[in-house]
Amino acid sequence: MSKPALIIMAAGLGSRYGGLKQIDPVDDQGCAIIDYSIYDARRAGFEQIILVIKPELEQDFRDTILKRVDGAAQIQFAYQTMDKIPDGIAIPEGRTKPWGTAHAVLCAKELVNGAFAVINADDFYGRNAYQQIFDFLNASKDDRAHAMVGYRLSNTLTEFGYVSRGVCQVDAESRLTRIIERVRIERHEGAIAYTEDGGQSYTNLAPDTLVSMNLWGFGASMMNEIEQHFKPFLLENLPENPLKTEYFLPYVPDLLIREGVATVTVLPTEDRWYGVTYHEDMPYVRASIAGLREQGIYPARLWG
Repeated sequence: MSKPALIIMAAGLGSRYGGLKQIDPVDDQGCAIIDYSIYDARRAGFEQIILVIKPELEQDFRDTILKRVDGAAQIQFAYQTMDKIPDGIAIPEGRTKPWGTAHAVLCAKELVNGAFAVINADDFYGRNAYQQIFDFLNASKDDRAHAMVGYRLSNTLTEFGYVSRGVCQVDAESRLTRIIERVRIERHEGAIAYTEDGGQSYTNLAPDTLVSMNLWGFGASMMNEIEQHFKPFLLENLPENPLKTEYFLPYVPDLLIREGVATVTVLPTEDRWYGVTYHEDMPYVRASIAGLREQGIYPARLWG
């Protein structure tokens, strides 16, 4: 049985951030968050690492990430493009927005043969998270048993705007029972809240609410599930919102849980998430990573 693969979703241009944040340096060695992700993943046991990118950005990644990690990890590219959609579905006129995170994962299907984990390229998850996911997948013998790392909501916010999070409901056995994507969560009037109407009204969330940061561990069945549910999702949702409907990754495991055909174990962590959603986040992220290096969690030089 092959070891689990790691899929890194790196096709987004970072519209709120304003640039290609996936390869912006976060330390004085020129390493980006993705370097630390690859380093932690290799240390946990992952050997096959797949970067899902836009084709036109391949050379940028080769000149930066691949140049640094050459020889330390097996890196492959998968390409997220608008035309990778099911037969019988047409791209709506005027649509430029990508099809979403589940679609990004699906674009790596031909490279995956077995269980796999998924992360965002611009999120710093912490060493322990990778080890938990790898150990779960490596030990599992059920291809319909999945996992995710759950973060405390208060540990995942930025001070400079709103974020998108999968809000989780978990039972007494640490099994995920429901996940709802909230695309705009922010600090509001002294609390943490989400809005679905552009800020006209807000609903508060508890600071210790468990949320998904898109660090998933999927059994071998999940790739086919993502593929099989893509067309029905588009047929249902495109007519209502042809320009912005997105096939979010949490949608599929949530659907399978409600159908009773799969389980998702939540692996909680008290670690703080670091991410660069906005340019203003970068100084804090750099300082936090420098602190981790000073503690000896990471070496002064990741590579070489």
